[in-house]
Amino acid sequence: MIFGHKEQLIGLDIGSRSIKAAEVIEGKRGWGLKRFGTIDIAPGAIEEGVIKEPQVVSDAIRELYGLYNFKTKNVAISIGGYSVIVKNITVQNMPEEQLYESLNFEAEQYIPFDINDVNLDFEILGENEQNPNQMNVLLVAAKKDMVNDYINLIDMSQLSLCIIDIDAFALQNIYEVNYEAGGENVALIDIGASKTSLNILKNNISVFMRDVSLGCGQINQKIVSLLNCSMTDAEEIKFSEKTDKISRQDLKEIVSSVVSDWCGEIRRALDFFYSTNPDDQIKQIVLSGGGANIREFRELLGLQTSADVKIINPFEGFDTEAENLDQAFLKQIAPQAAISMGLAVRKVDDK
Repeated sequence: MIFGHKEQLIGLDIGSRSIKAAEVIEGKRGWGLKRFGTIDIAPGAIEEGVIKEPQVVSDAIRELYGLYNFKTKNVAISIGGYSVIVKNITVQNMPEEQLYESLNFEAEQYIPFDINDVNLDFEILGENEQNPNQMNVLLVAAKKDMVNDYINLIDMSQLSLCIIDIDAFALQNIYEVNYEAGGENVALIDIGASKTSLNILKNNISVFMRDVSLGCGQINQKIVSLLNCSMTDAEEIKFSEKTDKISRQDLKEIVSSVVSDWCGEIRRALDFFYSTNPDDQIKQIVLSGGGANIREFRELLGLQTSADVKIINPFEGFDTEAENLDQAFLKQIAPQAAISMGLAVRKVDDK
């Protein structure tokens, strides 16, 4: 879904607890990071990808632009969650134009929504390995009301929306820019505030994708339940080195309980993948999002999946020496910056 004309754009990752913005440049000597910034938004302004308070979010976007001196009006955003469906399907070989014409018919059997309520897009992946008369197609469906809400949000923010991507694809984009995947199967997992995205790559092609409603906000919710405090206070307590509001043991038990749930859900998703791809062992898991910073989660996930678990650095292949960039800040924020960086490497004229 593309709107606009100029090539340069800002990658804008609109999460349920914060908004991240990235601006990159591509030159003869490779990629460079021009600007990066983030701003928190009030709890409840966005819930499970649904914009509940558009004015609050729009004000935060404009404030973010001002704080970090972003000038470019063209933006790329991404969406995810239960309002977005991504499926790998197989159809008879046909020209791309013909597939466009028959897309509603082909998609109807795979989409659990009324076909009239969604925007559809696709990408032809190539010939099917088992049947040369068929081709593999990546089908994407997004509910129109959700897409329209984000279009209206960007309009309210006085910006120009150029691309609407999918969270998991943005993550794949930045992974491919920074790392050589080779022939190894890789699981990209983004643990956000309220949503976890899983994208499994085989030979650099997405073969399995799933979003689940799990995230770092669960830790906050358990703190709120224990202390009867606000979500804002819970966020501060979670990151406090020292606090007299909760014992270290109680906080440790909360985190352990939540990350155990995460690992169980991820393991179930991987088991489903293995049930249809029994020979495709996943040897590496690359984490992003705020949850990637939790050591206990990384260690437990590695044990339960027998995979090498590491944290993504979306700035790995970028020159980050611009004067306005704080190196310590970039190092700290790196896992949460992945989706915005994956959006920033897009071009306005991309499909």
